[in-house]
Amino acid sequence: MPTDTSPGPLRVLVFGGALRADSANARLAALVARLISDTGAAVDLASMRDFDMPLYDGDMEAAVGLPPGAHVLRDRLEQSDAFVIASPEYNASVPGVLKNAIDWVSRVRPQPFKTKHAMLVSASPSLVGGNRGLWALRVPLEHLGTRVYPDMFSVADSYRAFAEDGRLADPGLQQRLTETVAGFLGLVEADVRYVCLERRWYEFLGDRTDAAITQRAEV
Repeated sequence: MPTDTSPGPLRVLVFGGALRADSANARLAALVARLISDTGAAVDLASMRDFDMPLYDGDMEAAVGLPPGAHVLRDRLEQSDAFVIASPEYNASVPGVLKNAIDWVSRVRPQPFKTKHAMLVSASPSLVGGNRGLWALRVPLEHLGTRVYPDMFSVADSYRAFAEDGRLADPGLQQRLTETVAGFLGLVEADVRYVCLERRWYEFLGDRTDAAITQRAEV
């Protein structure tokens, strides 16, 4: 039913996947947060230290429930329309602290990663810019029902990639990141604002969102 009430700005949680405060991915997260804010969206910029939690332990969960850090991450996810992770690559995969946080929060019901839009970015001294880690990070997120944006963004040679003002030193790379962020936000806005669109996320031809196999990790 049409109303005159404005839906308000998009809300996006942005955080780096490393604990080190001066990591290249913390700088990349801050840059992405600035680009998102420039569009008028509301940004919640966080770090992994905001979500401190022990290693996942089923016995601990059974005895005392989820740790406070997992509840904090859950709450900030639920308050956002989408999230962005700037994740380093550790041995061609996901940082343990980030995977551990995903594992803890996935135990919440209702599960907060389901149908949430996400964009993955990375920065690394390597020539591939941490891209291999992002491919590994997609696996648990997509398994949990997250709609991971297809265009991942990676910054190589990260020691020299950032200018003093926090932007990328290469103007072409800065422009590509700006366009990638804009494309991601456009997709999020279409899903969040245009209620006439029916939400579907098919993996295979003929798949149905109400099929049991698609609900195994999303409920």
